[in-house]
Amino acid sequence: MDLFEDEPQPGGNAPEFTVSEISGAVKRTVEGNFSHVRVRGELGRISRPRSGHIYLDLKDDRAVLAGVVWKGQAARLAMQPEEGMEVIATGRLTTFPGQSKYQMVIEDMAPAGVGALMAMLEKRKAKLEAEGLFAPERKKPLPYLPEIIGVVTSPSGAVIRDILHRLRDRFPRKVLVWPVAVQGERCAREVENAIKGFNRLTPGGALPRPDVLIVAGPRAAPLRADGDLAALEPEPARRILEAFA
Repeated sequence: MDLFEDEPQPGGNAPEFTVSEISGAVKRTVEGNFSHVRVRGELGRISRPRSGHIYLDLKDDRAVLAGVVWKGQAARLAMQPEEGMEVIATGRLTTFPGQSKYQMVIEDMAPAGVGALMAMLEKRKAKLEAEGLFAPERKKPLPYLPEIIGVVTSPSGAVIRDILHRLRDRFPRKVLVWPVAVQGERCAREVENAIKGFNRLTPGGALPRPDVLIVAGPRAAPLRADGDLAALEPEPARRILEAFA
């Protein structure tokens, strides 16, 4: 048989890889090209095991992308994922060679636009309303002319300057400021403690209890989902509302 007359075998000159080698090459390609991505999609199949991690799906009408938020990052998320919400997730893609799978490691998450944010707020409002926290009997009449106004906000932000400026120009009154964080994971607890602290003061005392309270977020417009007051999870929001009682 003449070796030079044989037909070459298809792929005979293609390099040969082991499974581990090809899986490693895919991993390097995916993680090298998608080390920082922003993905828009609808949340589904959210799971919160006892480990503290959050597992979820990001999906649209044609594909599904598995995602994970590791425990340390989950506690720092500005918003907690809810099924059916459209979000923009920021993170990186990674692969699992042992299972021939890939997923997104999510580092941050925000509602995808004003519509998604308002839908989230309406859902949380309905949950709190169902618990009776907005019942008419819980509401207290505002004094017509408050003498002392308590403000719960950041002492260094633009919002406190705006409040003091407006009061000085239009309604000069004594103002007590209780400094709190208005963003981040400390926000809810500090706001709750501030309201309770004001409520513990004695009317007419050396440090008198305010007649009304203002709880203000950044620039007095807290309709954002990056950890501001309006984006509080239902449980912290419930505690804050109960603190007013």
